[in-house]
Amino acid sequence: MKVLPLFAAISSSTGFELSTLTANDLIYGFLAFLFSVLLSFALTPSIRVLAFRIGAVDIPKDARRMHKEAIPLIGGLGIFLSFSVSALLFMSDIDLKIIGILLGMLVVVCLGIADDVRELGAGKKLIGQLIAALFPVLTGTRIEFIMVAGEPYYFPLWLSIFLTVFWIVGITNAINLIDGLDGLACGVSVISSFCLVLTAVISSSQGSVALLALLLAGACLGFLPFNIHPAKMFMGDTGALMLGFALSTISVLGVFKFNALVSFLVPFLILGLPASDTLTSVVRRLLNRKSPFAADRGHLHHKLIDMGFSQRASVLILYAISALLGICAVMFTTDKVRIAIFILVIGVAVLVLDLRVLRSSKGARMNSGVIKRPEKYDETQKKELHKQGLQKAIHNDMKERRQK
Repeated sequence: MKVLPLFAAISSSTGFELSTLTANDLIYGFLAFLFSVLLSFALTPSIRVLAFRIGAVDIPKDARRMHKEAIPLIGGLGIFLSFSVSALLFMSDIDLKIIGILLGMLVVVCLGIADDVRELGAGKKLIGQLIAALFPVLTGTRIEFIMVAGEPYYFPLWLSIFLTVFWIVGITNAINLIDGLDGLACGVSVISSFCLVLTAVISSSQGSVALLALLLAGACLGFLPFNIHPAKMFMGDTGALMLGFALSTISVLGVFKFNALVSFLVPFLILGLPASDTLTSVVRRLLNRKSPFAADRGHLHHKLIDMGFSQRASVLILYAISALLGICAVMFTTDKVRIAIFILVIGVAVLVLDLRVLRSSKGARMNSGVIKRPEKYDETQKKELHKQGLQKAIHNDMKERRQK
């Protein structure tokens, strides 16, 4: 595939070097990125008006929602338009794979708009996502092999299609599930997109993948000023599903193609935050004998809010986690496995330490700018202890009844 050599890199024992990157390549990439940012920013006010006209408005009606007033949805439409127009303008070679990705994104956007206006059922949304996933799969965007003992093991066609559809649908829903705080899903998508850019740069000969990810990051950044707390507009399912679809397909097009043992690990690290939150949510709901598609208030961002953190602080903490995983993914791409593991261990240790300090009553009062309501933090702790006491009492009572 002939592509503009926007970013080309070669690996070396000391890391990587941008050996063929020219000034023209940098200027071209920067202009493409800037155009995507500006177009998304300029489209959002008009789409905000459209959202009110078609009734795509999120009215707070349960405890899961953090906002207190009606907020317009379908902000993801501007992200999609910016990304797709920028791709058509700046991609030097629009091949069948890219067309398949854009058509699948269009299906997901239409599905998201319908859900934001009428609230579709989980079954209908899943069918729509499966149909959308078939567009990139049938046009050649597939997970085709895994490295075994230094040699690629190619999957049978049916298994390749199954794995790719499962990955696309899974990540599509994962981004949607973390879209619970102002700016969270959009910001995490920006971080993941930049990580995809870096991994494509390092892998060499993936200029089209790097440019696609860069344009996606730009489209998200253009919308982010309207979405950060306090949000003036939400992406809605229109944006969350679309971003999940875009990130999953770009990762299949790029990082899954590495001729290395870590080819499967890298995308999981880049999208580790939404993927892990989704996995734990599904397990939690199944253990509670609920549908895995049932909405609840048990996501990681809800836990941070319940601990006393403000929306903005919770989002920044999750940004940091996502960036940490992304850095590890990039280091794995450069074969710096030991450094990646050390970064992960140090990052987790610092994060756990910070959370333990900030969770304490003293820490809460000393960080009143980070904790949303420090004066009520002791009450939260007392309620949690009371809840644990009740659970223990019920457990003991049931144990005694069984013994009798």
